[in-house]
Amino acid sequence: MADAQAAPYGSWKSPITSDLIVQGSIGVGQVMLDGADVYWIEMRPSEGGRNAIVRRSANGQTMDVTPLPFNARTRVHEYGGGDYTVHDGTVYFSNFTDQRFYRTSPNGGPQPVTPAVEMRYADATFDRERRRIIAVREDHTHSGQEAVNTIASLNPETESSGQVLASGYDFYSSPRVSPDGERLAWLCWNHPNMPWDGTELWLGEFAADGSLINTRRVAGGVEESIFQPEWSPDGQLYFVSDCSGWWNLYRLEQDNSVTPVCEMDAEFGQPQWAFGMSTYAFESNERIICAYVERGHSRLASLTTTTGKLEKIDTPYTDITYLRARTGYVFFRGGSPTEPAAIVQLDLATGGHEVLQRSNDLQIDTGYLSVPQAIEFPTEDGQTAHAFFYAPKNRDFAAASSELPPLLVKSHGGPTSATSTTLALGIQYWTSRGVAVLDVNYGGSTGYGRAYRRRLKDRWGIVDVDDCVNGARYLIERGLVDGGRCAITGGSAGGYTTLCALTFRNLFKAGASHYGVSDAEALAKETHKFESRYLDGLIGPYPERADLYRERSPIYFTDQLNASVIFFQGLEDKVVPPNQAEMMVEALRKKGVAVAYVPFEGEQHGFRRAENIKRALDGEIYFYSRIFGFELADKVEKVPIENL
Repeated sequence: MADAQAAPYGSWKSPITSDLIVQGSIGVGQVMLDGADVYWIEMRPSEGGRNAIVRRSANGQTMDVTPLPFNARTRVHEYGGGDYTVHDGTVYFSNFTDQRFYRTSPNGGPQPVTPAVEMRYADATFDRERRRIIAVREDHTHSGQEAVNTIASLNPETESSGQVLASGYDFYSSPRVSPDGERLAWLCWNHPNMPWDGTELWLGEFAADGSLINTRRVAGGVEESIFQPEWSPDGQLYFVSDCSGWWNLYRLEQDNSVTPVCEMDAEFGQPQWAFGMSTYAFESNERIICAYVERGHSRLASLTTTTGKLEKIDTPYTDITYLRARTGYVFFRGGSPTEPAAIVQLDLATGGHEVLQRSNDLQIDTGYLSVPQAIEFPTEDGQTAHAFFYAPKNRDFAAASSELPPLLVKSHGGPTSATSTTLALGIQYWTSRGVAVLDVNYGGSTGYGRAYRRRLKDRWGIVDVDDCVNGARYLIERGLVDGGRCAITGGSAGGYTTLCALTFRNLFKAGASHYGVSDAEALAKETHKFESRYLDGLIGPYPERADLYRERSPIYFTDQLNASVIFFQGLEDKVVPPNQAEMMVEALRKKGVAVAYVPFEGEQHGFRRAENIKRALDGEIYFYSRIFGFELADKVEKVPIENL
C-alpha cells in the first residue's frame, strides 16, 4: 500500500463498474446430463434477461439449444426453476411468455407440446417406459380461484394438457421415475407449510394404463422437511430429511424402514424456493457425490452408500449447487470468494477440474477484491448469529488512519434462504470504493440446522432485524466501521427487514429497499399461491392475528422513520406489488424525510435487464454519497431525491 493514494472512504475509483458487472455477467445453473452431453441454463441480461439452454457436446463444442426469442423459464410457484429436461438429445422446456411446454431436437426448432391454455409446467422428467413426460402442473384456468397443483403426464408428440397422476395436495415437486420404470416418487405438502417446514415423500406404482396405484407416504410430515428424492442405479430410493435437526441423507429399505446414510451436523439440503435443485448424485451404485454446507461454506465429498464413509474432495469452491454425476465425473455450479459462479466438470480420478462456462470472464486483479471473513456475533436472547464481513479493499487507495469506513449491511431475501461466499461483483462494487459490507445470515437463514432456521418462526421483523442491527454494532464496537454512516439494503424479504430496521430501530441512517415489503398485511392478502400462507409461520395466522401484521408493518409507523430511503421497484412484480413501495414513498414524502423512488417498467420480482441492474447499483451509491457526504470518483446517473 506504499503507493496507495490517500482518499476518503466511498470516493475510491474502482475498475469494478456497473457497466462491467452487467455487460460481462450472466447467470448460470440448472445442470443436466444426457449421455456424454452436458446442459445448463444461462440467464443473459444482455438479451432482456432471458434463460437460454446451452449444450456442450462430448467434443467440447458449445451451442444454444433454444433460439431467440424463446426464454426457458417457468412461472410455477412464480419462482420457477426446473425449467427444462432432456432425453436422448431432445430438450423439453417451459417458455416464459406463453408458459407452454415445448420440445426441440438437434434437427428442429421448438415445437409446442401443450395447448395455449393457462397451464404451467415445471420439474419435468422423462418416463422412458411410456415415452412421455411427467411434470408438476399448475392449473390457472379456474378464474378467481387458487391455482391447482398436480403431477401430470404429457405426450411429447401431441398438444394436450396431460393426464393427472397425483392430486389433492396444495403443492407438488420432484417427480422421479425409478430406473426400471415401474414406480414414481414425489414430494407434496399443504398450506400453511412451506417445503422447508414439512413435506411428504410419496411412492406409487404404474398401472398398465400409466396411472398410479398403491400410492403411499413413505417419509416426512408436517414437522419434517424432505428434499430431493433420488433413485440409485439399482432402484433404491434415497432422499434428504431434517428429522435429526439437520438435512441429512437417508435411504428407504425394502421393508419400508428408513436408514440414515450419513449423519452429521451439516446441511445436505436446501430450501426449495425453486424447482430442480440438486445437492447429490450417484456416480455409481455404491458411490454418491454430494455437496453439504457447514457453517455457511459448501464442501464436496464422496459418500460410500454401503458403509456411510464420507471422504472430502478438495476443490477451490465454497458454494456448490446443481450437482450431477456420471461414472468418473461430477458436474456442478461452483463459486468461491475469488471466483465467480461457473459450471464445473471435475475428474474424480485425478481431482482436476475444468470450467465449462463462467458467469463472467472478467479478469479482476485480486488487489481490488475483498475476501469475506466469517464472523459470529452475540445477538438477542443470548444467541449467536452469523455473517460474512467484507472490509474495504482497493490496491490504489487508502483512507486517512483517523477515518473509519461507512458500512452497508446486506439483508438477504427469502427470508428462508442464505447468503453465499461466491464472488459477487455487486458486493465488490462497494468494497472497492471504500464501503465495508456485512452480509448477514440472520436467524431463520439456512445452512446452520433446523433450530437456527426456526428462530424466525412467529418472529419475522424481529429476529432478522435484531441480528442485522447487532451485526453492525459488533463491527462498530471493534472500531472497524463508522457508526454514524451505517446503511442497510435488501431485496424482497430482505427489503422488509431493511424497512423494519430503518423504522423500528435507530442505528441505520439510510437504506435501500429493492422490491421490499412495507405492509405485511397487504402481502398476506395479495401475494401468489406458493407464499399465500408463508406468513402464518413467520408472523401468525391471518386474519386471526391481523394485529401482529399491523404491528410489524413499517407503513403504519412512518412517524418513527427518520432515516433516508431509496426504493427500487419492478412495476410488474406479482410477489410484492408496486403499491407497497409507492405507499411508503408517499408517506416519507409527506413527512419531509429524504426519499427516492426508481420504478422499472417490464421488471418483475428481481431485476433481470442489464440497464436496470446498472441503474439500481449506481442509483444506490449515488443516494448514499448524498446522504453520507462523500464524493464519487465516477459520474453516475443522478437519482432525484426529495426532501434532501
